[in-house]
Amino acid sequence: MTAGMSEPSGSRPEVRVAGGAVRGLREAGVAVFRGIPFAEPPVGGLRFAAPRPVRGWDGVRTAESFGPPPPQGGHFGMDALAREVVGDDWLTVNVWSPEPGPGAGLPVMVWIQGGAYTIGMSGLPEYDGGRLAREGGVVVVTFNYRVGLEGFGQFEGAPANRGLLDQVAALEWVRDNVRAFGGDPDRVTVFGQSAGGGSVAALLAMPRAAGLFRRAVAQSVQGTFFSPELAADIATACAAELGLRPTVEELSAVDPARLSAAGDAVGAKMEQWADRWGPVAHRSITFSPVVEGDALPVTPWQALADGSGRGIELLVGHTRDEQRLLTALDGLLGQVTPEQAETALRVFGPGGPDGDGARRYREGFPAAGPDELHELVQSDWVFRMPSLHLAQAQSGAGGRAHVYELTWPAPGMGGVLGACHGLDVPLVFGNLDRGQPAALIGEGSPPEAAELSARMRAAWTGFATNGDPGWPAYDAERRLVRLFDTRPSVTTYPEEASRRIWQDHTFPVLPLL
Repeated sequence: MTAGMSEPSGSRPEVRVAGGAVRGLREAGVAVFRGIPFAEPPVGGLRFAAPRPVRGWDGVRTAESFGPPPPQGGHFGMDALAREVVGDDWLTVNVWSPEPGPGAGLPVMVWIQGGAYTIGMSGLPEYDGGRLAREGGVVVVTFNYRVGLEGFGQFEGAPANRGLLDQVAALEWVRDNVRAFGGDPDRVTVFGQSAGGGSVAALLAMPRAAGLFRRAVAQSVQGTFFSPELAADIATACAAELGLRPTVEELSAVDPARLSAAGDAVGAKMEQWADRWGPVAHRSITFSPVVEGDALPVTPWQALADGSGRGIELLVGHTRDEQRLLTALDGLLGQVTPEQAETALRVFGPGGPDGDGARRYREGFPAAGPDELHELVQSDWVFRMPSLHLAQAQSGAGGRAHVYELTWPAPGMGGVLGACHGLDVPLVFGNLDRGQPAALIGEGSPPEAAELSARMRAAWTGFATNGDPGWPAYDAERRLVRLFDTRPSVTTYPEEASRRIWQDHTFPVLPLL
């Protein structure tokens, strides 16, 4: 979790931000600043509160190491990683700039990492912004935001969506400070993947985020948005693991690691609440943004359909085989029974158990067996169709959206995972040999991976620079999308059967049943 991807060289750059002066490093021709606070630590009397502006400091603050990540769930060992860095400065930003200085006027790309709103930290090696900044001529910003119960638990006495409010605070910090790093605050692009893509979608619907970014890239949008009643019921179950009620008064004294563990405990047995929590219980999705009428008034799809994103250029897409990695992690790859496939179709198909989704999938994919049906309906429900519908809502309201699909099959791990969830992350950042997603690329980073990564980085940075990723905007008639593969192409949206199955679905707020 320390800065060590390359040896620093040359003079150490120094910049003054709102809180005071910071001194970073130079790495491979890029100025790098890590661990700059953008808000006060949300602990003590500020725990479970909306983020507060950071107080200033005297002298020059060293900005060489990532700040401590917020408390994490245990998936992929993130809880152990979080414990390695001591401190409560959970809310910090990191900046990579090829040309620090107030006159450079470079485009700015602000990354929001994913992790099912349960895990996620900006200091992971796969999110190193050096290559993207150096080769793309952009300023790259990453940051931490609260996840799990700290960020998304629905508690009495606490504002909802604290994790999203952290994101807004980080974007306000960028607006106020990025010029000093060589960035143009009027050319900010937010980009994120999975829950980060869902966060980008949420920001498009949040009045508090209006004017903080000009462009948005939503990768594999997680399509789950909770009602306050559903979020509160899940928080009640989490607090009950500790023998407590879901109130700030009772939970504020609980060690953050214990609170994260309580969330994990509920996530591990969510199916017992399936009759109350619906499809998220079958997927162990414990946390999501809450559509509570204030910070997040409506779902992103409704907001864009109403025209909230008309002045924002959008790039959105997904991978072809979103679910396959998740099926492998569940130990079900190649092992799905007809009964499991039928349950998935009934639970996740449009209309849910009372709809005709199962029939429509069997008619739309007549040759598909249990494994394929199980994968298709879950890929569509949680990632593929929410992403496509975001573009359709934007385009339908007179805005501009460019759509892509990553179809290149991951060669790592024996090549069994296809174009799976998360494969876009190392390709977009160009970090093909570091971090957990590098396992998807495989040993030696094949030449086609480097070439594909270069094309994706050029598209993302080109979009951030001038709003053009290199292919036509999506519209309801032609439905043109860019396919990222060994040989790139522009074609009609290829998942036509799924598009038709879901064409009348509205992705409503998920209720408490």
